[in-house]
Amino acid sequence: MPIFSVVGMQWGDEGKGKLVDVLARKVDYVVRYQGGNNAGHTVMVENQKFVLHLLPSGVLHANAKCLIANGVVVDLKVLIDEMNALKQRNINTNHIFISDRCHLILPYHIKIDELKEQTDSKIGTTKRGIGPAYVDKFDRCGIRTGDLLDETVFYQKLKENILSKNLLMKHLYHAEPFDLEHIFETFLGYAKQIKHQIIDTRLELQNALDQQKIVLCEGAQAMMLDIDFGTYPFVTSSSPTVGAIAIGTGIAPKYIQKTYGVLKAYATRVGEGVLVGEQNNEIGTFLQQQGNEFGSTTGRPRRTGWLDLVVVKYACQINGLTDLVLTKIDVLTGLKQIKICVGYQINQQIIENIPHSNHLLEQATPIYQTFEGWEEDISGIKNFELLPKNCQDYILFIEQYLKTPITMISVGAERSQNIFR
Repeated sequence: MPIFSVVGMQWGDEGKGKLVDVLARKVDYVVRYQGGNNAGHTVMVENQKFVLHLLPSGVLHANAKCLIANGVVVDLKVLIDEMNALKQRNINTNHIFISDRCHLILPYHIKIDELKEQTDSKIGTTKRGIGPAYVDKFDRCGIRTGDLLDETVFYQKLKENILSKNLLMKHLYHAEPFDLEHIFETFLGYAKQIKHQIIDTRLELQNALDQQKIVLCEGAQAMMLDIDFGTYPFVTSSSPTVGAIAIGTGIAPKYIQKTYGVLKAYATRVGEGVLVGEQNNEIGTFLQQQGNEFGSTTGRPRRTGWLDLVVVKYACQINGLTDLVLTKIDVLTGLKQIKICVGYQINQQIIENIPHSNHLLEQATPIYQTFEGWEEDISGIKNFELLPKNCQDYILFIEQYLKTPITMISVGAERSQNIFR
């Protein structure tokens, strides 16, 4: 069976969690393949709100095994707390498994992240230690979940890391050193709670595909935060693209045959970096308030602006999408006019691509296509033809511009508030 995948088309917060929750009813596995607990996926079920940071968004469906694959960096305290929170709401967590190749986020990663964000070179991270954990991974000194299963190996690796990190604390940051024994004992305690759920997820997935099981892969963050193709350096430390699935899971690309790209009907961004078409005015305030645009991980207000199809077209090309899912179209209800960015003017040139340079992007003036708005409440509509004509025109323009079918439209936060085409 092919792998289905879900990726974000903008800067995150597009509603990927809701889509994964909808699709997970019919799959055997749901897999997170990159990122860490800097992600915040929100799922609404019968007015109950679930905010998931590390766990796959399909975790609410007991039929699907939930895997945290090797490409994810894991804060064990957050993972255990998240599972315990689900247990308190009578939700089973026995179907959750963690790759033995996941790199661990340790206290020194979080501290380094916090200290770097206090400098002039801050990039607006969530201060969760994600970037420093990936740095150690590629510096080949990281500690993985499988290391927890051998106390001697874990202690030796932790000791070597603490020695080097304490030199940084002393000479660069002038901060307090880390206590080796305290961290060691703390993480042994975590290990006792989750060691039975640490497995070889690559082998599990390969066996599942050989047995014709259905696998859904879920990315965190989104295309424009990609470490290579995003608005560098204001990006995340991993690749949220379809291409990263093979690396983040160990499964061959030939299995990835259906890819859903999720885009919000307008643009939002958290933290630093360019947002072409940002609305620092009453329109921006309207979108922020109507769309409840506050980070599920940090609580930070999101910057808002008009939908940027230059960005989404770029994301469609890189990810090779088969389907688009449009979310939060209901938030636009009540606006007299709605704009879509269809190009940039930079140095008197018109372009329809994302330049590599933030310096160039900062100079971009958006070129807009303007649409008439609608007043009708669309949150209960189940059929595309019943949407207001102006709303239909807006959606059809997006679809035609991107040359990719929009097969699902979300008209509200609940898992049932969708139009399928």
